[in-house]
Amino acid sequence: MNIVVEKQPKCVATLRVEIPAEKVRGERDQIVRNYAAKARIPGYRPGKAPLPIVEKRFAKDISEELHDSLVNQAFDEAMRQENLKVLDFGNPGDLSTLPDGGISFASQMTLAPEVRLPEYKSIAVTVPPAEVPEEDLQAQLKSLQERFADFNAIEGRAAAMGDFAVIDYSSTVDGKPTEEFLGKPAGYLSGREGFWMRLDEKAFLPGFAAQVVGMNPGDSRDITLTLPADFPVADLQNREIVFSVTLNELKEAVLPALDDELAAKLAPGKTMAEVTDIIRGNMQSERKRRIDDMKVNQIVAYFNTQVDFELPDELVTQETQSQADAMVSRGVQAGMSEEEIASQQAEIFASAGQQAVSNLRTNFLLQEIARAEGITVSDAELVNHLAQVAQSRKIAPKKLIRDMQRAGRLPSIRNSIAIGKAIDFLVGEANVSESAETVITEE
Repeated sequence: MNIVVEKQPKCVATLRVEIPAEKVRGERDQIVRNYAAKARIPGYRPGKAPLPIVEKRFAKDISEELHDSLVNQAFDEAMRQENLKVLDFGNPGDLSTLPDGGISFASQMTLAPEVRLPEYKSIAVTVPPAEVPEEDLQAQLKSLQERFADFNAIEGRAAAMGDFAVIDYSSTVDGKPTEEFLGKPAGYLSGREGFWMRLDEKAFLPGFAAQVVGMNPGDSRDITLTLPADFPVADLQNREIVFSVTLNELKEAVLPALDDELAAKLAPGKTMAEVTDIIRGNMQSERKRRIDDMKVNQIVAYFNTQVDFELPDELVTQETQSQADAMVSRGVQAGMSEEEIASQQAEIFASAGQQAVSNLRTNFLLQEIARAEGITVSDAELVNHLAQVAQSRKIAPKKLIRDMQRAGRLPSIRNSIAIGKAIDFLVGEANVSESAETVITEE
């Protein structure tokens, strides 16, 4: 075979192939003989029909099999000859028969990026101490108390930070009701009646609670805020919004004691000491998971500063769309409206594009590290992973494996497992230090 590979930017290459006539004839003769050995043609015993009759009867099938076989052989030979890592061989085009009976074709391939590995062992990673801080445990216990709190009316004084206020409110922008100003629904911004809020800077909008302080039940007040430049609703960024607020009631939370009576409400039959141990254990497990995530994130951030290689445009487009879809899904779950999401479409795709590039570069790096370290996935590991997936989906493992095999997904699943093992390897090799000044990053 005469094979020429012309590489272009962005991991694209054109493969040009000429297959000599004798190779074509030899392959065709072998295929015809295979058909003849199995053919059942009326008037002839199985496998005894003359070759010309077999060729005529199965001409279309023989031609298709010949084409597929020669093309696949050419692909294999190109990978060996040029030492290529091919993600997609593309669809062969310009297929033509040469005057002497040979065949030529061309195909546009997508290649894996050429990755030069940076130093990847002993990457410096800094994480918080593994032990759950006592103040975090106490905060968790207090949140349990608050779930079972009683609320008593506050009389004889004005609202203060830490109180619970029950308010009615409406809002305007530039003197118009917020929804009228926007020309679309404004959700919670437009107004509420009987709205409960704790007077805390983290509640509602920054600066709102502080302006409720000093009000007495029955008082009304206008609260003016300037919304930040990164506010989710683009049309309201850097805008003044005026809330007309009436304080209906003022309440204080009366927390129950951390005793066995409260424990019985949380976990019948358990003492408060036992409940506390369960909570501490759950927090410890969650803290370990998040610290492990921090290690991985810092390793990925290190790689992003060390490498910069071209990626296939098609993969970047696909991954960007996937990341954008995930961001929109999280936004919907967080209560964002379609209008709010639409107003941030450009920002969503910009962020998704950055994340896509980071994800793809990291995956290709991890694949190279797996190859360099001889990290593989055995058939037993693959089957065990699929059995766990089948159990989580409540379907028979054999059916899942069969479906994955038919869909051609087993190689990608095996690759994903190998990437996971490479991550575990890097975390195990990392130079990890603990610092009390390092905080668990928010997800």
